[in-house]
Parts: sequence; C-alpha cells; structure tokens
Amino acid sequence: MEGILGVLIFIADIYAIIKILQSSASGLKKLVWVLIVLLLPVIGLIIWFFAGPGSKGR
Repeated sequence: MEGILGVLIFIADIYAIIKILQSSASGLKKLVWVLIVLLLPVIGLIIWFFAGPGSKGR
C-alpha cells in the first residue's frame, strides 16, 4: 500500500512541476515553486494547489 501511495504522490508532483513550468510566472517564481514541490513532496503539492501560479484563488 505504501508503494502505491508513493507512486501516486510522485505522479502528482510531476504533474505539478509540469503545470508550474507551463505557467506564466517569472523564471524565479517557477524555480521557487519547483523547489518547494521537490523538497516537500506532499506539503509542497498541497501549497502549490491552493496558492501556486495559476491557482484558482487569484
């Protein structure tokens, strides 16, 4: 079960990174968001979903 959860988180992180790189944010902001998602895979993904570039809250 842990392996499946790990794979799902990995896939979600890859998706987030792709969306970050496709966003219209500046290069530095993209770099910071990618680092957050890479260094904090679960928490970074949640933060990106709610506050990242292109989020629905803006």
